Parts: sequence; structure tokens; C-alpha cells
Amino acid sequence: MAFVKISEQSSLYNDLEKKSVSEILHDINTEDKKVAFAVEKAIPAIEKLVTEIVGRMKRGGRIFYIGAGTSGRLGVLDASEIPPTFGMDPSWVIGLIAGGDTALRNPVENAEDNTEQGWKDLQVFGINDKDTVIGIAASGTTPYVIGALETCRKNGILTAAITSNPDAPVSKAADIAIEMIVGPEYVTGSSRMKSGTGQKMICNMITTSVMIKMGRVKGNKMVNMQLSNAKLVDRGTRMLVEELSLPYDEAKRLLLMHGSVKKASDAYRGIENAEE
Repeated sequence: MAFVKISEQSSLYNDLEKKSVSEILHDINTEDKKVAFAVEKAIPAIEKLVTEIVGRMKRGGRIFYIGAGTSGRLGVLDASEIPPTFGMDPSWVIGLIAGGDTALRNPVENAEDNTEQGWKDLQVFGINDKDTVIGIAASGTTPYVIGALETCRKNGILTAAITSNPDAPVSKAADIAIEMIVGPEYVTGSSRMKSGTGQKMICNMITTSVMIKMGRVKGNKMVNMQLSNAKLVDRGTRMLVEELSLPYDEAKRLLLMHGSVKKASDAYRGIENAEE
């Protein structure tokens, strides 16, 4: 049976340019509502992947996202949010995009068609069998991603694929296939829409659940977040006020002294316990 790209099939809507703004927005929203249900169906595969990642990360492994175009940008975005959100070193979750950082803002001609470059890009980071490589490709056919995953598997590295098409070549190249079938895009073939939304949701699910299991969240709070602006300092201070029953000013002083909610809380409780 020939591989069919559902994500490339013609939109369920026509004559878009003749629609009112309201019609366009409601149509897009109608399609977007389908995404969460498509992601839900992929949870068993996501769960399997997260479980595997946690075990590897506890042994020093890392997560690598690899993709091209929108898919690559979303991987880089998710990776870049881990240090400020969870206080992890940037080397723990890394996003790679075909064409390098230039491709984050501008298309790089033919970058995604090179089957060998993805593995070369991974080698720069000393990729090893403790690591996990997640290929993101809405179409499921991106050579840059498929080549990287195939070589990773040959070298005993855990691989996963996130795609919007069933039985895609990228799925066959990975150990764990996450197939999120959202159907045709509102603008035919524009995978930055439903496919991109679903990819973002899945990346969030993967790294958030991994970080929780790695102890980077306490209760439901980002106790390891970086205090990079006034808003986050205020948020951290209020966490300590709530947890330790301290006056706001004292909690803020303690937070700034130790640099994170967790360190401040641990230090305070250490002092408190020593006095008992």
C-alpha cells in the first residue's frame, strides 16, 4: 500500500478568500478542537517514551529534538524553555534544526533533504546510548530526521518520532512512534497549523512529565525556576510565603539569597530543624 500523507490532503474548506474574518476564525477554531483528541490517542506511546527517558536521564542521559522547518523550531522552543522553567542546565534538553540557528528565522535551501547531516549535528554533542533522540516531522518523510534516527538506532540510541501521518517512514525509523493524526490542514499542507499545535502539546507533555519525575517540581510549583525577572521573583516569593508562612519581605530576601524556591525552602527548613 502506498504511503498517503493525510497532512497534505486538500482542506475540508474551500474558497477561503471569499470568507469573512469571523468565518475564517471559527473554521480554524473548529479544526483546532480536533488536536487535543488526536494527542489523547497518542498518550500510550508518549507514556512509553517518557518512562524510557526518565530511566536514561537518571543515568546522565539527555533529550535531543531534531526536525526541520516548523517541526524543528518547535523542538528548539521546547528545549529552550526547560532551563528557565525547571532550572535545568541547557545541556539536558537540546533542540536541533536542519540548517542550524539561521533556519529558526529564515528557510535554508535544501537543508532538510540531507540524510547525513542530522547525525553529524548530533555528533557535535557527543551523542551516546544514554541519550534519547526525538525526531519531529509532520509529513513523516523528512530526510534530515529519518537519516538521523536510522543512524541513532544502529548505534543503540533510543529514538522516537512525532508525526501527523500513520505508518510514516519516520515512524518506521524510530523505536517509538507517536502518530498524532489531526487530518488535513485548514490551509492545505500548512503544517504550522494543527500539526504544529499538536507537536507543541506533545513536546510539552514529554518534557514536563520528565521534569516532574526528575524532581524538578514540588507539589505543583516550579520550585527550580530561574529568577530572571521581577515577575518570577514575585512568584517565587509568594511560593515561600505560602509554604513557610513567612512575611513577604523576609521570603523575598531568603529567595534572592539562595537563588531558587527549592534552595531557599531547604535552607530555611535546615535552620528551622537545627533550632529544634
